[in-house]
Amino acid sequence: MANLVLEFKASAGDSDPQTRPVLVIGQQANLQQLNWTQIKGKLQPVVTKEIWQAALGALNPNPTDSCPLYLNHAAVATLPSRVSRHNSPSSAHFVSRLVRSCLPVGNNRCIVMVCERSDVFASCCAIARAFPIFSRRSTTSRRAEKKQVTVEFVIVGQDSSPPDAAELECLTNAAEGVRLAARIVDTPCNEMNTDHFLDEIKAVGTELGITPVIIRGEELKQRGFGGIYGVGKAAEHPPALAVLSHTPEGATQTIAWVGKGIVYDTGGLSIKGKTTMPGMKRDCGGAAAILGAYRATIKQGFKDNLHAVFCLAENAVGPTATRPDDIHSLYSGKTVEINNTDAEGRLVLADGVVYASKDLSADIILDMATLTGAQGISTGKYHAAVMTNSEQWEAACVRAGRSSGDLTHPLVYCPELHFSEFTSAMADMKNSVADRENAQSSCAGLFIGSHLGFDWPGVWVHVDIASPVHSGERATGFGVALLMALFGQASDDSLLNQVSPLSAGANVSDEQMERDCKRRRLV
Repeated sequence: MANLVLEFKASAGDSDPQTRPVLVIGQQANLQQLNWTQIKGKLQPVVTKEIWQAALGALNPNPTDSCPLYLNHAAVATLPSRVSRHNSPSSAHFVSRLVRSCLPVGNNRCIVMVCERSDVFASCCAIARAFPIFSRRSTTSRRAEKKQVTVEFVIVGQDSSPPDAAELECLTNAAEGVRLAARIVDTPCNEMNTDHFLDEIKAVGTELGITPVIIRGEELKQRGFGGIYGVGKAAEHPPALAVLSHTPEGATQTIAWVGKGIVYDTGGLSIKGKTTMPGMKRDCGGAAAILGAYRATIKQGFKDNLHAVFCLAENAVGPTATRPDDIHSLYSGKTVEINNTDAEGRLVLADGVVYASKDLSADIILDMATLTGAQGISTGKYHAAVMTNSEQWEAACVRAGRSSGDLTHPLVYCPELHFSEFTSAMADMKNSVADRENAQSSCAGLFIGSHLGFDWPGVWVHVDIASPVHSGERATGFGVALLMALFGQASDDSLLNQVSPLSAGANVSDEQMERDCKRRRLV
């Protein structure tokens, strides 16, 4: 779908479904609120008011349902009527599934999304996930024609005015960010090594008017980035730390997003097996999500300092590869005894978060990574695992997940009980746990946090997206919507303000906001 254009409009215009196939999606209650005059232009003359009403009456979602309206040119699909407290009210995952399975074929198609205003952002990102870009099928390369999918939001409820131009621009940038992240994750390492990833970062930087800072190869070793250098030194393409920085006038706080960008993970000398290595092109999912979110966020306007830190390496096997028993000194100054070269993500991220603290003076640091296979066991395929030193931010991440459709759920944060898993007789710590049955995902996050220090005064958030980063063999672009929503209150964009975890100053007095400027606009 590399040649497919996804366009968001306040009105998609009228058209015969035989020339422009159409899919109408929404909760059954929302669909029933539609006036025939709002939808008839997309369905007539082949679908009458009687057929439309009969189709709505036939829908019986369990949890979803669909009904063809006219051959394979028009269909209506319904979302779950209710969701649990750990799901998104938008039913974002079901939106993606229904678009994939029910949207009629054609070069020019239309989706009519019927929802409440609070679900517009999550629904937009869910629709974007249904249209991946990367493909190397030979038939795809021979197709020259451009395809277009036009999305129109029909908003029901109290505020039923259509999206304005600024909101449509935000939706477009968010969808492009999701598809960018998914494309990078889907691309195999022979086309997405560290050189190529740096090209992607430079391209986004050029678009935003930002020149990236890049520390690479032997310079990493000389400057003390023992984690990133140690992981990537055996690869043909050298490892790198790359930084994009947005520093507007009037900023009152500094935020850093740190992404794990392992472009391929063989496991190193602790090598993965033939069944567990395929798919490890996705180990750059955290960095890809941060790049997509950063592009969209800055294009919408951001009031505070925002840095994107990319920790890029290929965990390869070779004569210079890190060995188990090697000891590395990381950027924090702490030493790490390597007992598992396949626990590499935490090493590069430890360097990244410390750089964000020491060199960028960040008040809030969020790292995002496909860190542990145990994440899927802890929180499943749909919910990212979140761990943070702030109870307030833990709750905010859950709320941002529900409002954005990128669901999250907390991990245990208890360093006094768990960090002893990394005890080493030779160094400050080992890089992998002694007991793999003791909160693996939490421990992996604690390793990263330990290099900041558990008494670090700022806010640190760790997001493990190992399972949600893909659905089957396709990347999801997970993380883009979450970051945009979580930090939406610092955005200049009204739509992102609406989906952020807390409205500006909610439950916070003016005096308290003045005292604590680090949290005055976010959480």
